[in-house]
Amino acid sequence: MTRHLLIAAAMIAQGLAFSTPALAQAQGEWTLGLGIANVRPKSDNGTLAGGTVPTDIGDSTRPTVTFEYFIRDNLGVEVLGALPFKHTIRSNGTEIGTVKQLPPVVSLQYHFDATPQLKPFVGLGVNFAGFWDADAKGPLAGNDLRVKNSWGIAAHLGADYWVTDTSAIRADLRWIDINSDVELNGKKIGKVEVDPTVIGMSYIRKF
Repeated sequence: MTRHLLIAAAMIAQGLAFSTPALAQAQGEWTLGLGIANVRPKSDNGTLAGGTVPTDIGDSTRPTVTFEYFIRDNLGVEVLGALPFKHTIRSNGTEIGTVKQLPPVVSLQYHFDATPQLKPFVGLGVNFAGFWDADAKGPLAGNDLRVKNSWGIAAHLGADYWVTDTSAIRADLRWIDINSDVELNGKKIGKVEVDPTVIGMSYIRKF
C-alpha cells in the first residue's frame, strides 16, 4: 500500500505541474487538513498468557483531521485527530477480541522548500493511545478483556503539493510507538507491541 500511495502522490504532482507557485509557510499561519489514514500494526505484536497466546492485531482505516500552527517560518506544531479506529485481535488465525482506539499525536514539524509547489516535511512528537470498548470473542468470549492506554513517541514524514497558494494535497507516513498492557478479568496477562505504521492522504487548507 505504501508503494501505491507514493505512486498516487507522484501522479498528482505531475498532473498539477502547471499550478500557481506557493510561498513558504510563514510564522503565524495555520493549516487544516482533512483526510483518511490506514493504521497498520506491525506483524508480530507479542504473546499473552506466559507466551502461549501469540497475538496479531489487524489494521483499520478512518477519516482524520490535522491542525498545524506555524510558530516560525516553516516550523509548525501539529495536532492529529481521527474517528475511532477499530482493530480485530487474532491468535493463530482465530479472532479472540476487538478493541477501539484513538491515537492523537502532537508533533513539531519542519517543512522544506524543495520547489515552489513541493514541500516535504519531517516531524517528531508524542502520542497518547487511548483504548476502550474491548470485547472478548471466540475462546475468550464472556471474559472481561481490557487493553490499557499507552504513551509513546511518534515520527512523521511526508510532503505537501500546493495546488494553489492556499490548497495542497498531502501524502504522509507515521510510525507510532504503542506498547500496551492487556488484562483479562482484571489480571495482567501480557503486553502487546502495536507500533503501527500510519499511511495517510489528505487535503490541506492554509489560513
